[in-house]
Amino acid sequence: MAQVEATTERVIAAKAEDVFDALADYKDTRPTLLPANFSEYQVREGGDGDGTLVHWKLQATKKRVRDCLLEVTEPSDGQLVEKDRNSSMVTTWVVTPAGEGRSKAVVTTVWDGASGVGGFFERTFAPKGLAAIYDQVLAKLAQVAENKAPGGASA
Repeated sequence: MAQVEATTERVIAAKAEDVFDALADYKDTRPTLLPANFSEYQVREGGDGDGTLVHWKLQATKKRVRDCLLEVTEPSDGQLVEKDRNSSMVTTWVVTPAGEGRSKAVVTTVWDGASGVGGFFERTFAPKGLAAIYDQVLAKLAQVAENKAPGGASA
């Protein structure tokens, strides 16, 4: 089995602390960031970063649905790690400053891929599909964080 990896990033016109706080808010903000690929979203424990246990189903393709039960940790400042209890999938979010009033958000998901021909197709196509899904999440995260920033729509 080879490890499969998908990475997406975006520069956001908001402070890293504000972006991270929005991302770590699994109770209120996170559900608003998720595109239609996510369903059955439920916070089971916590709701704010470290110690959160969250469930969702991720429709990766027409035929592939992952039932995810994710344990959230914050191993360092600006970093969230979501480990799926149901699979080898681990998603790491890193938010860092990127200049005055800007930040960079990077999301990386890794998992143990299938072997054989199926594994070849998974390694070839799954990262692109997952990156497209997380690009939508980052776009919505940018909207939320930028609207809360000074000079944003809700300021």
